Amino acid sequence: MAADAADQLWEIAPAKVNLWLHVVGRREDGYHLLDSLTVFPDVGDLIEAEPSPFLSLTVDGPFAQELGAGLDNLVLRAADGLAKLNAEKQGASAPGAALRLEKRLPVASGVGGGSADAAAALKVLMRLWRRPVDIAALHKLALSLGADVPACLLGPGPVMLRGIGDEVAAAPPVPSFAVLLVNPGAPVSTPKVFAALERRDNPAPPAFTGAASLDELVGFLAQTRNDLEAPARTLAPRIGEALDALNMAAGCHFARMSGSGATCFGLFKTEGAAAQALLSIKAQHPNFWCAVGRVGSSGDLKLDGPI
Repeated sequence: MAADAADQLWEIAPAKVNLWLHVVGRREDGYHLLDSLTVFPDVGDLIEAEPSPFLSLTVDGPFAQELGAGLDNLVLRAADGLAKLNAEKQGASAPGAALRLEKRLPVASGVGGGSADAAAALKVLMRLWRRPVDIAALHKLALSLGADVPACLLGPGPVMLRGIGDEVAAAPPVPSFAVLLVNPGAPVSTPKVFAALERRDNPAPPAFTGAASLDELVGFLAQTRNDLEAPARTLAPRIGEALDALNMAAGCHFARMSGSGATCFGLFKTEGAAAQALLSIKAQHPNFWCAVGRVGSSGDLKLDGPI
């Protein structure tokens, strides 16, 4: 593994956590308009790349069996799209790469696993191929892969996401805090959750100008919502069990569902407190998937797995 980050042919695809997610409208083409503050705890999947004359993908890890390695995989779709952009720009044949995805995040779980994987693949392939890419074209490619991909590409710092996912910008400052992710083992279909929404023109959140402490952030989050939580809970009632477990955990300052579910998150001041809560929840719910990460940490993204 090269010391120079420019030569680093691996990339962590961190979990995407929506601290809030407001559905504020719907376009005539059916796409929903969103407003979200997204953070990326330092736990996630791993993408590796090696030089190869053609594109290929292997998938392993705890959740590999739930994910195919075919052309519909977002990692390969991202790689193919970037290869074509390179070929068009250079007037040459499309480059190749042998990609490996270590799938550590649950599939269809509301933490952007596929989107994060696609964004990580784009980052590592740009380093591997060392060919300039037009920023506007890269953003268009990212959005074509999914509404969360542009935000994941901009991360791992906190990101404000608006529109259909096409409006992304670095978020105002947030404090460092620990996150406990809890998934009750109930895959949720994002299209079905949106279809079950009772209202699609909900109020936008207040303007967020940043938070200096976890208490200040939690105070602001109390004024926000995840508009997808109610319909997701009708489709997967076990989401309520995960939220109850987090809300009852010692040291949890705030709990909410992320994205379209079913993964929920709890905010803690320290990783130690989050780890103790994890052990308590696992003792009561051994089949829950749980992981502790940190937002705002200056350390490297972790490769150690969830429990």
